[in-house]
Amino acid sequence: MDILVIGAGVVGLAIARELALCGHSVIVAEKTGGIGNGVSSRNSEVIHAGMYYPTDSLRARHCVNGRRMLYAFCESHGVLHRKCGKLIVATNDLEQAKIEGIYEQGIANGVEGLSYLTGDEARALEPNLFCTGAVLSSETGIIDSHALMLALQGDLESAGGMIAFHAPVERIVQNGTGWNVHVGGAEPIEIAVDAVINAAGLSAQALARATEGYAQERVPPLVLAKGNYFGCLGKPAFSRLIYPAPVDGGLGTHVTLDLAGHMRFGPDVEWIDHEAYEVDPARAQSFYASIRRYWPGLPDGALVPDYAGIRPKLTGPGEKAADFMIDGPAEHGLAGLVHLFGIESPGLTSCLSIAEDVAGRLDAERTSSRTASADPGSRAK
Repeated sequence: MDILVIGAGVVGLAIARELALCGHSVIVAEKTGGIGNGVSSRNSEVIHAGMYYPTDSLRARHCVNGRRMLYAFCESHGVLHRKCGKLIVATNDLEQAKIEGIYEQGIANGVEGLSYLTGDEARALEPNLFCTGAVLSSETGIIDSHALMLALQGDLESAGGMIAFHAPVERIVQNGTGWNVHVGGAEPIEIAVDAVINAAGLSAQALARATEGYAQERVPPLVLAKGNYFGCLGKPAFSRLIYPAPVDGGLGTHVTLDLAGHMRFGPDVEWIDHEAYEVDPARAQSFYASIRRYWPGLPDGALVPDYAGIRPKLTGPGEKAADFMIDGPAEHGLAGLVHLFGIESPGLTSCLSIAEDVAGRLDAERTSSRTASADPGSRAK
């Protein structure tokens, strides 16, 4: 098939690569001038193990499967990463109950390498830590996300695919056998393809509304949750990632490490109504309070504003976190069309598994249509 993938973030690139490796002719339309300039460039670069998400949800399935695939991909493609491990810590009885629930959820999800530690056992691993108990996840790691996207791009192009930059998609229109896609920019163009994959992140809902024949009531709300990060001056205090018990809308203000050895904190959760990426230095005060619950030794003046990202959520404050939404032909009834909504964390970890899912949905649809066309009785019906 001739397939257009919209969005050159980590999920769009992974899908495009998978489809190209399956033998399809693939073009990626990216509205900016480079890969990974949206959600994919503004995250904590953590490879998640998969213990937070409801069993049998897309987030749980794709995180656990995707994490295994991602480590193998990094090894085969030379993508820098480190399986550094993570401690999810409790500092009181309420948080203790939360992390025990996370541990049980991880076991139910088939997550390997989980163990429950007492406060003393956790402190033996991380002497600067204060906690009453912790869950150790040995499968959690960190990754160079841009190197990952470059490797995905390389595989895509080696398989004959290509990326069109400065190519904002404006409308998606049915043409009888497939789709006509109207692309704007300096040189507007209309292209005909057999299938369209909408992996546009924060723009996914707008593109779904601009898709002819796609029921508007299927488009979920877009809720913006900004996550601010602060860097930390001085040498890292921890050798593993440190996560507190989760909070409404996120996993808590945690310690992340990068491959260069720098330590940063975040993201927090700031509910916003429009895209904005500036980090307010005043938010450092709430960071100090959160961090000192598990690292009492955080020095005054150590935090400096770093960067911010925006999660494309489907639910807002006080609501149950939504699952990934992958809306394909089997769900909405339109051939050759897949919209992806709410692909936030653990989207990076899940990207290769999501790509297999999307390719499988298109393949199942094509197999079904071939079977129907080959059956005269089916055509008569």
